[in-house]
Amino acid sequence: MSSFFLLMELRPFHLAIPVKNLEPCRTFYREVLKCEEGRSSDHWVDFNFYGHQLVIHQKESYEPQPIIKNEVDGHGVPVPHFGVVLKIEDWRALAKRLKEAGTKFIIEPYIRFEGEVGEQATMFFQDPEGNALEFKAFEDLSQLFEK
Repeated sequence: MSSFFLLMELRPFHLAIPVKNLEPCRTFYREVLKCEEGRSSDHWVDFNFYGHQLVIHQKESYEPQPIIKNEVDGHGVPVPHFGVVLKIEDWRALAKRLKEAGTKFIIEPYIRFEGEVGEQATMFFQDPEGNALEFKAFEDLSQLFEK
């Protein structure tokens, strides 16, 4: 199935997430993650999130939920989370940029499942409102869905 998936034309996903304070999140996605800003209003902003549509919606009554963790490869992975599978060189550049920006990682950048099927570079961090993100990369993208 993974070979079939890799041959298919991928379609962008759309994800809308709540934030209490629009401007710090707007700055984070635009300046730190380098996402191009699209349409916006006083209460929401669209971003080109690596080819996908991410919308942050301001809701003053929003209160971030405590992080729930699930053990994976000896690390507490936050659930829920979202992110993108990058090319390995782009993942390395993002990890460097995040470290230089003083990002507090939930899980520092590292290689998960090293030497095993599904080996991947991964890192977890939060946006200013506590939304958990994971960015990962594979040296061999065909490993994405391998068992």
